[in-house]
Amino acid sequence: MAFFRACSGWQLSESQVTAEGVFWQRRRFLKSLIGAGAGFAAASAGACQQSTIMDGDLANTLGKPLGGVRLNQAFADAGRQPTAQKYASSYNNFYEFGGSKNIWASAQALPTDPWTVEVTGLVKYPQTYDLDDLTRRFALEERIYRFRCVEAWAMVVPWIGFPMRALMAAVEPTSAARYVRFTSFYDPAVTPGPSFGFARSLPWPYTEGLTVAEMANDLAFFAVGVYGRTLPKQHGAPIRMVVPWKYGFKGAKSIVKIEFVAQQPATYWNTLAPNEYKFEANVEPEVSHPRWSQAKERLVGESTALFSWEEQPTVIYNGYGEYVAALYG
Repeated sequence: MAFFRACSGWQLSESQVTAEGVFWQRRRFLKSLIGAGAGFAAASAGACQQSTIMDGDLANTLGKPLGGVRLNQAFADAGRQPTAQKYASSYNNFYEFGGSKNIWASAQALPTDPWTVEVTGLVKYPQTYDLDDLTRRFALEERIYRFRCVEAWAMVVPWIGFPMRALMAAVEPTSAARYVRFTSFYDPAVTPGPSFGFARSLPWPYTEGLTVAEMANDLAFFAVGVYGRTLPKQHGAPIRMVVPWKYGFKGAKSIVKIEFVAQQPATYWNTLAPNEYKFEANVEPEVSHPRWSQAKERLVGESTALFSWEEQPTVIYNGYGEYVAALYG
């Protein structure tokens, strides 16, 4: 017999779900942690245990422990166990540091201390947050989200952070604000971009955007940690966007500026190839990328051969339709 909680109107096959005995072992472990005051989610702890066997250099890139963070039970089960960190932290897109997935080593050049995030534009109370503010000003929680790349691969990731609407409450956008622009760190001396010849002419810095309504959605999240630790640089330290119903390129990394604006902002990939990378960029299995189908997704895991990874059907809005479908009706 297999056990799983139905998530947002989608289901996995019997072979893909967590065995019932394993599920209850993990829940008993969580209860014991809470009783001892440790406060970490069992699912995340299990993922961290899996990740301990990894290349030493990769292990040295991981962040500092974030203690006392509670798992948000509304987002405790993504339908399968989190991807082991040794894969999630070594298979990354971070275009500022190269066009391959193996950028974790080069991303260590990212300077993250000191760091400030400016929140400005059409708001009543502009703010500038420093590195400590990002982990202390807002109540942190852990959420386990499915992650879907536009390139048709997928993970499950235990993020730590805070809802975007908490920041919105602090700055109070005005009624004129309809969109939000997120700008990532860029310094041509540090972030060389891909190695091909026209990299310097790309539309740096990396920017992304949401509507104000999307940012206020229950799912929209700022991550400052992952797998029980502060964000590694390859994941977008010290703060990144997580919008799990959209393709991964919508999640700007290493954010330095957040602007509330009246007009739809230009964004990086939509500027480069608007026919391939839409501003909205919701996960939609029936809407193919011009160069490949989005009907299925490959789950990052043990095999290093991309096309031998386990496949599963793509689900509309990445399975989060109950949260976001009304935004697009």
